Amino acid sequence: MDDPLRLPSRRTLRVATGTAVCLSISFALDLPIPVVAPVFAVFLLATQNRPLSFKAGVAFAVVVALTTGSGLLIVPLLRHYAFAGVMLVGLMLFLAFCYGLRGGNTLVSTFLVAGLTMISAAGTADFQLAVTVVGALVKGLLLAVLVSALTHLLCPEPVSTPQKPAAPVTSDGQAMRIALRAMLVVMPAYLLAMTDPASYMPIIMKSVSLGRQSCTTTARSAARDLIGSTLLGGLLAIAFWFALRLFVNLWMFFLWMLLFGLLVGRKLNGVSRTRYSPGFWLNSLVTMIILLGQSVQDSVAGKDVYSAFVVRLGLFVAVTVYACLMLLIFEQRRRVP
Repeated sequence: MDDPLRLPSRRTLRVATGTAVCLSISFALDLPIPVVAPVFAVFLLATQNRPLSFKAGVAFAVVVALTTGSGLLIVPLLRHYAFAGVMLVGLMLFLAFCYGLRGGNTLVSTFLVAGLTMISAAGTADFQLAVTVVGALVKGLLLAVLVSALTHLLCPEPVSTPQKPAAPVTSDGQAMRIALRAMLVVMPAYLLAMTDPASYMPIIMKSVSLGRQSCTTTARSAARDLIGSTLLGGLLAIAFWFALRLFVNLWMFFLWMLLFGLLVGRKLNGVSRTRYSPGFWLNSLVTMIILLGQSVQDSVAGKDVYSAFVVRLGLFVAVTVYACLMLLIFEQRRRVP
């Protein structure tokens, strides 16, 4: 059990199993936004080699309260003083990214950004929709934490394995520059979602993932890491969809997710060597889950799945290209004396 050579395979199994369980339970229970739980599960299992402690669980509960509270409180400001409300949201996003870059928990930072944008955007259209999003985020987070603990129990990390090192603390000036860049990556998708929150909620989730990834991606590798992972996620979603059509039931949904999770997890954890970074494979898996989940929901609602998928993937690519441009612009400005 303590053979270090087996660690990457064990972590791959945890990521694939936890994601598949969260995805199948979310759709089985018909949660409001079923892709939330598996996306959070991917972030939890890919970035942590230990289950959350009681202290960390309490911290996440506080984050949920702060996120939902701040998102709902901003809704009246956005409705009556839209410009001031958008500026306030931008400031809070900037502070959330700064928190993660200055040594704070990156998962907490990610959840703050996701909750703030999704809840406030939904509230501009309908306060009840914002409450629904709050419930979806809370239920998704709780499910992801519980499944993460279960997968660690079934496939534990060896006691002798050290915890993953914390992300290096960025200097104040560098942290502010990167946080501003990440905030600008998220804002266009947020503004688009305010026009039709029910339709564009997946775009917010994608932009949050891009904002998180842009904090660790250099301008030199931006096109490969951001655009490449988005396109690969789209291809994986297409392959998953046609595989699922062979046998349409919940068990096959779970098994196909387990298979795709294992295939991507092998690259993510270094079981199969690749020249792409772990962030590339993490973003690919998250993109696949978001696109696939929305396609399944479109199918249940009787919508045209294929045209909706093309439009959604096109928006994902557009948001990703914009994120790359932000990285390049900031890199050029940094080089100017």
